[in-house]
Amino acid sequence: MENIIEVKNLTKSYKNLKAIDNLTLNIKKGEILGLLGPNGSGKSTTINCILSLLNFEKGSIKIFGKEMNPDSYKTKEKIGVIFQEVAVFEELTVYENIDYFCGLYIKDKNIRKEYVSDAIKLVRIENFKNFYPKQLSGGLLRRLNIACGIAHKPELIFLDEPTVAVDPQSRNNILEGVKKLRDNGATIIYTTHYMEEVEILCDRIIILDKGSIIAEGTAEELKKNAGSNEKITVEIDNIKDNLITEIKKFSTVDNVTLNENNLIITYKKGKNNLKELIDFLKDKKINYSKIFSEQPTLNDVFLKLTGKELRD
Repeated sequence: MENIIEVKNLTKSYKNLKAIDNLTLNIKKGEILGLLGPNGSGKSTTINCILSLLNFEKGSIKIFGKEMNPDSYKTKEKIGVIFQEVAVFEELTVYENIDYFCGLYIKDKNIRKEYVSDAIKLVRIENFKNFYPKQLSGGLLRRLNIACGIAHKPELIFLDEPTVAVDPQSRNNILEGVKKLRDNGATIIYTTHYMEEVEILCDRIIILDKGSIIAEGTAEELKKNAGSNEKITVEIDNIKDNLITEIKKFSTVDNVTLNENNLIITYKKGKNNLKELIDFLKDKKINYSKIFSEQPTLNDVFLKLTGKELRD
């Protein structure tokens, strides 16, 4: 498949901090790429360098096969950017806002009218065209923000945490809209901290940490490569340390963690892990209120790869 974005050996530093460390990545035409990482991992810096909003010390960036630089206006016309912070004009209505941003790229009034109408339908805000931003809920504001960024029908779209602090209905609407954009031919770079969104949407995932790629692949590939293939949770009162120590000795156990009264055991292999654990607890005369098995989630993989410590 054709590469829409080609980044080679990108390096960017802030004084003594290396925000991007010799980063190389390709983004293919027509895919939704999930760009993930904890706070401070280099996601925003990478995106800003790709968009030529930041200078960098080393490397090269091509978009649509052409070198990207601050004066690449023809290339930028094909790009839509929706940042996390809502950026619309309070004194303009919903329709006027979308028309204004679309008009930065589309000068023909008839074409622009059609494009604005398409954007309004995509995010389903037909009933709010004459509202002002201050009259909209948080979810509607997010949808307006997206419409403003994609009304000119860009071929490449950057979506930075578009579902932050919205209700479930608005969130589903936004996710459906992102899929439609991809189905209509757009290539999308999607950042979020909601791992379930990534599993639903993304064709491929890149996880960044400390400015480098630490994992890459589909959600299923990342789960497989993380080395855990089952997670069992047991709810037990008064869990003793020696119990955790004994379970850690099981040949197929990868890790054991304690979350209040929940004992969480991840396994690296094995088909009869649940039976083995139940037999062990029965033999030790340990009563439990709940026990269930599940496959590891992308969130589990993310925490395993990037650690569980808090990031600023």
